[in-house]
Amino acid sequence: MFGAGQGRMIHPTAIIDSKAQLDDNVRVGPYTIIGAEVEIGSATEIASHVVISGPTRIGKENRIFQFASIGEAPQDKKYQGEPTSLEVGDRNVIREYVTFSRGTADGTGKTVIGSDNLFMAYSHVAHDCIVGSDTVFANAASLSGHVEVGDYAILGGFTSVHQFTKIGGKSFCGLGSVVTQDIPPFSIAAGNRARTVGINKEGLKRRGFSPELIRALHQSFRELLKSRVPKPEAFEKLQPLCDLYPEVNEFVRFVRDSKRGIAR
Repeated sequence: MFGAGQGRMIHPTAIIDSKAQLDDNVRVGPYTIIGAEVEIGSATEIASHVVISGPTRIGKENRIFQFASIGEAPQDKKYQGEPTSLEVGDRNVIREYVTFSRGTADGTGKTVIGSDNLFMAYSHVAHDCIVGSDTVFANAASLSGHVEVGDYAILGGFTSVHQFTKIGGKSFCGLGSVVTQDIPPFSIAAGNRARTVGINKEGLKRRGFSPELIRALHQSFRELLKSRVPKPEAFEKLQPLCDLYPEVNEFVRFVRDSKRGIAR
């Protein structure tokens, strides 16, 4: 299926701009189009009928399946062709019909995606988003612009996330969640509209969290999101746990610093 060329495997029907930079051992399938100002790292595999536009930088050992659209212009009516970019890390799996957009001039100017993520079919990352590493986007999970997603977060199928929202690391959004406010790290959210319903106990167990740490996070969740105690008093009450556990401190700081408010 592939034709050899300069140490790479490029199908003869692929169209690659002369200004694109493909590292060693990159494989490109039939009818794929790679534009100018695209950089692709070693051992990345790109299937058939993929379109990659630049400026885009893709790391090594990624697998991009057929019909994905990577690095296209942002879906923003204010965008007027300004030079913005997309950055993708290493070892990501990007399945069929996934779409990643570049940034916008009035945002950060770039969309950034980390490493070791799984993007299932039809998932979407919009302009100016920041996605960490080791996340899972189930089928058709979609981010609006300027969203931040922390490491090891899981977005269930058909999850939709409002612009400027933050989803904390090691959190879990259930199937069909409509997320309009921030989801704290280590927590579970679900529903339309999504509510933070508790601590992601099973997920944290799988990540090696001790029972004591999980209990401390659960206490923090109750104090900050379920009790009627004024926030300053709750923050003060939780300070000893923050001093003892960095993860509790992360949870408390996320709630305290949230600009959109916590989904609850």
